Amino acid sequence: MTSSRSALATIAPGILVAATGVGAGDLITAAFSGHQLGVAIAWAVLAGAGLKFVLSEGLARWQLATDDTPLDSVARHAGRGVLVALLVYMIAWSFFVGAALMGACGVTAHAVLGGMDARSGKIVYGITTSFVGVALVRGGGYALFQRVMKACIGVMFAIVVLTGVLVLVQDRATILPSLLAHRIPVTRAPGLAWTIALIGGVGGTVTILSYGYWIREEGRRGLDALAACRRDLAIGYAMTALFGVAMVVIGSTIAISGEGTGVILAVADRLEERLGAPGRWAFLVGAWGTVACSLLGVWQSVPYLFADAWSQFRRGDGSRREVDVRSTPYTVALWCLATIPALGLFRQFATMQQLYAIVGAAFMPALALALLVVGQRAMRARGTGSRPATLAAYGAILAFFVLAAAFELHGRFAS
Repeated sequence: MTSSRSALATIAPGILVAATGVGAGDLITAAFSGHQLGVAIAWAVLAGAGLKFVLSEGLARWQLATDDTPLDSVARHAGRGVLVALLVYMIAWSFFVGAALMGACGVTAHAVLGGMDARSGKIVYGITTSFVGVALVRGGGYALFQRVMKACIGVMFAIVVLTGVLVLVQDRATILPSLLAHRIPVTRAPGLAWTIALIGGVGGTVTILSYGYWIREEGRRGLDALAACRRDLAIGYAMTALFGVAMVVIGSTIAISGEGTGVILAVADRLEERLGAPGRWAFLVGAWGTVACSLLGVWQSVPYLFADAWSQFRRGDGSRREVDVRSTPYTVALWCLATIPALGLFRQFATMQQLYAIVGAAFMPALALALLVVGQRAMRARGTGSRPATLAAYGAILAFFVLAAAFELHGRFAS
């Protein structure tokens, strides 16, 4: 038993990546993609997880080779202007993601617990979940956060994947042949756009940067720790991919209507028709666990980024200093993240959603570009660097995410 707990501890950062990176948006996108295109599109989930693995491994290698966080290197090699842009970006990202996570937690909690009308339930349960998240982050530090996240992802992973397996078994005669038909269904109008959205949406965005802080909590330093990072990232993204494939399978066999977090409820209702009431309730509990995990992960990790960026901006010299989770910048960032986005629970912000489309689409190509430029400059300053094949992979990923951003923005703003 001790050895199994020790083995689980060694892959904890990878599990945190999986738990934080899979949120309501991933559930909805995967289910809708399965509904629109069928299970033949499941390969796109695997491709998306693979791309995020490459980027996350690159960030880990960058940090382990230089003993700097990426923000340390940005401050040293790109200057304060880039830090200011990053802080502005994170403020916008945090508002919309925070509102979306609170809303998703409120909707799924209300579906399970009831007790009031749907609108009030979304607000009350969403805000309550947010404050519970703050209490867990502040009360037990990284150790408690890690234990809670591992328990939550165990529940959500088991329930959602099991639901997907039950649906697969029930419709195996039609699903299994389609799973082997890997293709991009460009013959159907939304096919390419949905494929790109599915690849680009798997595994998180800004929260990828949090992995570096988590491996520091685990005491990983130097390139000797890279093998451990590759192992736990591989496990984390494998879990993410399996989760996404399960949602594609579920979505492919049912008619989905609605939008936003309402899709989750629509999926649960359709599952009740196919698997009975236990199927509906099990899926809702799994979905609730999914979005609650993502909220807790964002609440714990994103304040690291704010505190680190603010510290670097004030010093302005790129010198390294550990992020103190009891510091004022971390605490202020946590409370702002847990409270201000609650305004989004009370009304719809159509214009702000368009702005969020811009900032959301911009992050992944910016990250790939940072790996190619700032990361390589920082590593060369320490006498190391990436191989040509790795640089080519970063370039290809950059090109893909630029294309994904173009499709996202075109879909949002095209008349």
